[in-house]
Amino acid sequence: MAKILILIGAHLCTAPRPQKEAETLANAGHDVTVGGFWFDPELVKRDRLLLTNKKYKFQPIVDFQPHNRLINLGIRLQGRFAKEIFQRWGIFSPGLLGYSPTAMLSFAKKRSPDLTIVHSEAGLWVGNQLLDKGYQVGVDIEDWFSEDLLPNARATRPIEKIKNLEAHLLRKSTYSITTSSCLAKALAKAYQAPEPTVIYNAFPWSERKRIIDNQKLDRQNFTDISQMRSIHWFSQTIGPGRGLENLFQALPFLKTPVEIHLRGNYPATSRQWLEPLIPDNWRERLYIHTTVPNAELLSRIAEHDIGLALEVPYCLNKEYTVSNKLFQYLQAGLAVIATDTLGQKEILSQYPEIGSLIPSQNPQALAIAIEDLITNPQKLTQAKTAALDTAQNYLCWEKQTEKLRSLIESSLESKA
Repeated sequence: MAKILILIGAHLCTAPRPQKEAETLANAGHDVTVGGFWFDPELVKRDRLLLTNKKYKFQPIVDFQPHNRLINLGIRLQGRFAKEIFQRWGIFSPGLLGYSPTAMLSFAKKRSPDLTIVHSEAGLWVGNQLLDKGYQVGVDIEDWFSEDLLPNARATRPIEKIKNLEAHLLRKSTYSITTSSCLAKALAKAYQAPEPTVIYNAFPWSERKRIIDNQKLDRQNFTDISQMRSIHWFSQTIGPGRGLENLFQALPFLKTPVEIHLRGNYPATSRQWLEPLIPDNWRERLYIHTTVPNAELLSRIAEHDIGLALEVPYCLNKEYTVSNKLFQYLQAGLAVIATDTLGQKEILSQYPEIGSLIPSQNPQALAIAIEDLITNPQKLTQAKTAALDTAQNYLCWEKQTEKLRSLIESSLESKA
């Protein structure tokens, strides 16, 4: 049995891949701890609920909840100073990469694990520090951080430093994994490093029967679904740069009524951005829902007919990664309409029956794809059936676990 530490930069409930990784390794007999951060009391409740009957543990590295005001203020000031120093003089400090990477490093060293697995941007720095001190480190490149964000955001980021951290980890870590074959190849080429192992960020098929509640809490016209189909989109936050602009531009081209359901955090700034985009004649058929606990999300997705994965490839990270929502749509049994980023094309080229691949930022193509499904009941049913079959037999977490376990076991044995 190995002592394994998984480092994330957020709440456990907002990190589905580390959750699945932790459960896989704990079920294999390892002593697994996830170290993250606490900010929001409501999300703390969700974290604690998630840990019920789990074999792994979660520990907050720093608790930023409102009642810890001095800690909260101190770390936020550190981050602010780090940004100001970088913008004025170009001097890098780890605080640029997230909340308190130094606390994350101290947390890891105190536990002296047999293997530390890093996920977040701050984890890149922590992983490099641990490698230099002789620790075993595995890296999970969920996102290509140095190739992420819009140009105006990148201008204030330490891009070259992040590239150096990624390169060193990919070349020297005990093992590396990522989320798509096209991203693995791109990383290997960019950094002249071994190609990471691909672990798709699929979801456990076993969860479907266990947690779907068969309630209708989102749908408004579910009593006669032949008259009104339902489209679902979700993200942590409802806002720009996520493909919603394309959706609202597509609505005037639709001839058949359909419900549109969006789910995510919806702050005032998002309302100011979104409201002017909604065509007047669609306002009564647009529904916005808050986020729900992890155990409820699959049930709410499964109420609908079509899932939208409208990623916009404005950077290489968006081009190569596969949206988590795509895998959750499959698990829920929704037909999928996805933009043709290389990552999403990788999935739909293998399983074309699950839905449609469309050009990014092409409202008419999106409208045609939606209309094609909602006016053709047989085609929609076939796509939904194919989605379930794909989730059960090919793209489920159960199919990824053996690869992950074998990789980590061989890595631990080789360093013993």
